[in-house]
Amino acid sequence: MRKLLPRILLLLAVAMAAAIAWRGCAVRRPVTEGKYDLRTNGIWLQHGWLGDDGWFLRNRRDRSRFRNDARIRELSLLLAGHGVRDVFPHLCPCSPDGRIAPADSLQTERFLDGFSAFRVLPWVGGVSLKHCFTDSAAWRGTFVSSVAELLARHPRLAGIHLNIEPVPDGNEAFLLLLDELRRAMPEGTIISVAAYPPPKGSRTFSNVHWQQPYYAEVARRTDQIVPMMYDTSVRSARFYRHVMRVWSRQVLDWSGTTPVLFGVPAYEDPGAGYHIAEAENLRNALSGIHAGLDAYRAPPGNYAGVAIYCEWEMDGSEWASFRRAFGKKPERVSFPLPAPED
Repeated sequence: MRKLLPRILLLLAVAMAAAIAWRGCAVRRPVTEGKYDLRTNGIWLQHGWLGDDGWFLRNRRDRSRFRNDARIRELSLLLAGHGVRDVFPHLCPCSPDGRIAPADSLQTERFLDGFSAFRVLPWVGGVSLKHCFTDSAAWRGTFVSSVAELLARHPRLAGIHLNIEPVPDGNEAFLLLLDELRRAMPEGTIISVAAYPPPKGSRTFSNVHWQQPYYAEVARRTDQIVPMMYDTSVRSARFYRHVMRVWSRQVLDWSGTTPVLFGVPAYEDPGAGYHIAEAENLRNALSGIHAGLDAYRAPPGNYAGVAIYCEWEMDGSEWASFRRAFGKKPERVSFPLPAPED
């Protein structure tokens, strides 16, 4: 027994530490009174809302479901009813030479007519080393010029939402691109960035993470940070809520005064195996974010809300769930919307 006793005590200590850690992952019941809904939320939108004829032809899509005043008004009413202010209509991927995906000019103006109460920030970028070559000065120059041309052609656009994946922590070329965009874009336009989540301990939850110093550098160059808080590979709902609680505080603290929208998942596609929908879903993400915000006496001034990924995965039940878990009060919604593009 004398030989076994140290092992028994060690096992008991490990079990107690695990139990304490597991309790630390607990998140209180979801907040439902909408106290963190500032009505300045965001959402990623389908390509069809701005896309040119070529995209519809290549993908055999029906233009009439998007180039339609009634549909645009229906979408704007739905999003306004759920406190969305910022919309990111898809204009990806760019071509390998740096030209952003083309938008239909008449459709863009039609969409802006229907979304005059929103900030419309086209979602531009693509996959690193396939569409995006930020290390190349020539590529950056073409990309920046292409963005500037789009904003000059449609001055009612509020800016752009930049999403390049992946961008490794500390990547200097990405910072150069942000500096060059700032110099070229019209005064008063917004640079919004789809950012990566912080690391969490020694475990990896996605294919890339940003450390605190890089967050500060990106935030200093941008007007909005939108961390993609999904594709974590986490299988436990409880642990995913805990990760959201920790990440939400880190991102707010690391981003200085730059406004933050937390990117939350509303999709079930497993993708490359990083997304486990049973754990990583809208309800659990919002619960974890609520817990993170509850840790403050009052949310920091740079907290702006959440951004839903994505519009084409949201249906009536998902919107009802969002309203119950996050919205200030029930709002009138309109259906149907265009079918998903995938």
